[in-house]
Amino acid sequence: MAYLFQPDYVRYVCSCGSLKSIAKIYFCRHCLSVRCGYCVCHEVDSYYCPNCLENLPPSEVRLKKNKCSNCFDCPCCSQTLSIRSGQVLVKPAQPPGEGVETKPATKKVYYLGCSLCRWSSRDAGIPDQTMATGSWKEQENPHANRITALINYHKILASIEKQQKERKKFQTKRTFLQFEKFGITSVMARKLSGRPNVPQPQAQTSDQPPPSVASEEVEELPSDIFTKTVDITKITTLDQRLQHPELQAEFINELRPQRKQFIVKRSQRCRSCEHNVSKPDFCPTSTKFKIQLAAFYHVPEIRIVTCEPLRLGKSSELLLKFCNPTQHQTQIMLLPLDTPLAPTTTTIQGVKEEIKRENVQMGCDSPNLLPSAVRQTAVIEEPRPITIIPSGDAVLPTSSFILPPKDDTAEYDDPTDTHNFQDDPKLMVWRKGNKAVIRLHVLPYVDKERRAEDEPIVIGFVMQYGYVNTIATCEHKAPQKLDLKVKLFLTLGNLVGTS
Repeated sequence: MAYLFQPDYVRYVCSCGSLKSIAKIYFCRHCLSVRCGYCVCHEVDSYYCPNCLENLPPSEVRLKKNKCSNCFDCPCCSQTLSIRSGQVLVKPAQPPGEGVETKPATKKVYYLGCSLCRWSSRDAGIPDQTMATGSWKEQENPHANRITALINYHKILASIEKQQKERKKFQTKRTFLQFEKFGITSVMARKLSGRPNVPQPQAQTSDQPPPSVASEEVEELPSDIFTKTVDITKITTLDQRLQHPELQAEFINELRPQRKQFIVKRSQRCRSCEHNVSKPDFCPTSTKFKIQLAAFYHVPEIRIVTCEPLRLGKSSELLLKFCNPTQHQTQIMLLPLDTPLAPTTTTIQGVKEEIKRENVQMGCDSPNLLPSAVRQTAVIEEPRPITIIPSGDAVLPTSSFILPPKDDTAEYDDPTDTHNFQDDPKLMVWRKGNKAVIRLHVLPYVDKERRAEDEPIVIGFVMQYGYVNTIATCEHKAPQKLDLKVKLFLTLGNLVGTS
């Protein structure tokens, strides 16, 4: 897994034209296409607190302003504060007229403390509480009334605009009044007599809040601002002030603990077919996924093993490692970049034909899909042109090679490979389990008009691999075997010389 977070030396081309590593893309088995983060819709499934794992519905999250009521963040280092207990001496009230003094009793109190920077609520002057949960009040914003008045006023304006739009949709057509049958209305009578219309009083929504008034009076700076020594440890940093934008505390003793923000579990949905490609479990304590169609579970992974020093006009040896992540045997073949990427299948007669969208096993509709009248229209972007220009030619093999299916027990055992594949010795270098290393030859070249001198050498090719579509449908009960293609670009490194 550490390789997945290394620099993107091997990049896969998404259907939208963007280049991503295999750890950052998905594979939609309904569209049979590679999808990146721009080709999926992000939907919020649930809100929960990362500390206490409290799960709340969206309505309650809005009321709590997306903050947990029991967990707090340290205002200095943003770590989670822990609740600590202590004991204080409390002198009981003595009734008047009695000369006997009562002994002070101990009382258990609670305060907040940070285990990282040692900040505590006692340092900020916050009084201790007698309850362990929900008793610390958040510092009030001095401009809260002004902000609330502006929000309420703009909500009223928004509702008025919405009513006006609805009235325009249902405007009635003008009809001729039958004066003989229904009589003349007061408005028509005023028009006939030449009198002006009486203006109707408009409904007053609410009092508009007073506008802000600019002032030229500014508080003067203290006289010792240039002579007083500054203690940096007592002044807040820029990050600490940005965490409290409504207060902008200047000194550390003015900071107050902030309630922890809720985080979300989100699912990704393909923009083309609107099926889920990633959906986590609803429970906050679970790290599993109900649906996880990451590309490294369905598309063969390619890694660069070694590459000889690249010299201009000289062939260099390149070793690539292929890994089959599926439970089915796959056949891989490397093709040039100009090969069409449409999926194909082999008929019973042995003829390859292109698969159309209506012939793909789309499966049943997702149970999470809303009706078409309620569901929002998917926004699909046009494919972007690929700006990468290859600066090297790879001598691609004419023959294909086979990768066995993945065996989970092979990680713990060391079985001997019993597969009798007729591999080309010039192509195949090493094989074990579902992995294989092949040998390619790269010939770098430099296009001075299109490429800078310090840019690395990039090669590209199309990988064709076998895929078994196991989606159960009423029309296709047997698994559908397809040949899918994906375009790749490999970054090999810089030139080391010309000879």
